[in-house]
Amino acid sequence: MWTLILMIRKKLNPTSPLGDPVPVRTNSTEPETGNTEKSPLPDEVARGAGASASPHVLEVIRSAERELTELFQQRSEIMRRIGTIRQLLNGLVNLFGESVVDPQLLAALDRGVSGRRSGFTRACRTVLMESNRPLRTREATEILQRRFPEFAGRHKDLAASVTTVFHRLTRYAEVRCFLDEEGVRVWEWVRDP
Repeated sequence: MWTLILMIRKKLNPTSPLGDPVPVRTNSTEPETGNTEKSPLPDEVARGAGASASPHVLEVIRSAERELTELFQQRSEIMRRIGTIRQLLNGLVNLFGESVVDPQLLAALDRGVSGRRSGFTRACRTVLMESNRPLRTREATEILQRRFPEFAGRHKDLAASVTTVFHRLTRYAEVRCFLDEEGVRVWEWVRDP
């Protein structure tokens, strides 16, 4: 955030090669009287005319947009990697038992008893990650009710809540949504290639 503010400040308050502030017209309607007081924003932005914002402001916005897009992409890649590692660890725990893993790791895998209630989104992720095939919403809801019964009572319409979370996970690129052979929407955890 501070980087963005500094970029805007640098663009809006340029300095001469010697480091002295360059005189900038104030936003007042008085004729210029030699006053070199700097305006905090260009006239267009100060008046709220977003469509006619200065090229410097537009450049900062484009730069911030590119950085945000890159961060979303990195988050998606990280979430896919986390899912792959969690699947691997869950498989190993299923194979060798929970006694080979410390309690902190069990809690991170949603298998142990943690001090706080696990979140609904985390439970939905777990249902998809542990499935070896794409799931319909109804199937995922049934698994969720069996594995995490505490959520059934907290949601008026559990299937609608599950669908909402699955849509959000799709936007994060953690989950893939498509129609099965019967034309019904199914959800599948995205695995690393």
